[in-house]
Amino acid sequence: MNKTIQLFLLFILIMLLPQETTAQCKIINNSFKDGESIAYDLYFNYGIMNAKAGTGSLTTDLVNYKGNSAFNIRMLLNTSGLAGSIYTVNDTLVSYIDMDLRPLLFTKNAFEGKDYSREVQSFSYAEDGIKVRTNRIFNGKKKFEETITTHECTYDYLSVLALIRNLDYSDMEPGDQKQIRFLSGREIVNMAVNHNGTSVIKANDGQTYNTIQISLTIYDKAFENKKEAISASLTDDTNRVPIVINTHLKIGAIRAVLKNVTGLRN
Repeated sequence: MNKTIQLFLLFILIMLLPQETTAQCKIINNSFKDGESIAYDLYFNYGIMNAKAGTGSLTTDLVNYKGNSAFNIRMLLNTSGLAGSIYTVNDTLVSYIDMDLRPLLFTKNAFEGKDYSREVQSFSYAEDGIKVRTNRIFNGKKKFEETITTHECTYDYLSVLALIRNLDYSDMEPGDQKQIRFLSGREIVNMAVNHNGTSVIKANDGQTYNTIQISLTIYDKAFENKKEAISASLTDDTNRVPIVINTHLKIGAIRAVLKNVTGLRN
């Protein structure tokens, strides 16, 4: 094969790669639907303290986003009482994802302790790759604002939850991992979804659930607990409802335990 033909074939391959990668980001949703609403009791863990700390919620609605149907996923975390007086958490996370579960827009408004931060990530998809416009304001000061280009499927804090609810765990054993990409601030980092086995959990709605235990390993210096930055217990059925979600904070950790769920898909 002469050099001219080799260069031509290489050019064609490079032109096709972004399209193939973008297409691979499309995921079939089997776990949730419009109108799903999950209520949580929050518990704050810090040292020997483990106290009820407030309420949380995770809701999903089908909306119009720039002329197309999209899911609006919203997570609220609000501490109160003694735990809230020790470390206040008042977070609102919102993610718009398309019908292929690709992230479109993510916003996070967080009051944690004495700090306030606002983060926005906007995703766009084209043949030449995925562009993410990301910015963060911390205590009134702009920390960064830039555009990142990648050819790999990349997820935000909430769209990654939609992703892990739709992963196929049937071929995984305890200790197995699935690798994905995650946007942390202005850096795209590697994330591993770890299968940690199964267990039976009684939630605060009085029901007992068979669950799959998963944890997310984020390889990023911003997360002190790199081995298990986030962990969750998902129902071992097609709904994959998060029964328990553990999130590590700068001080201690928040544990969300299901209190009530309505609007299930299956």
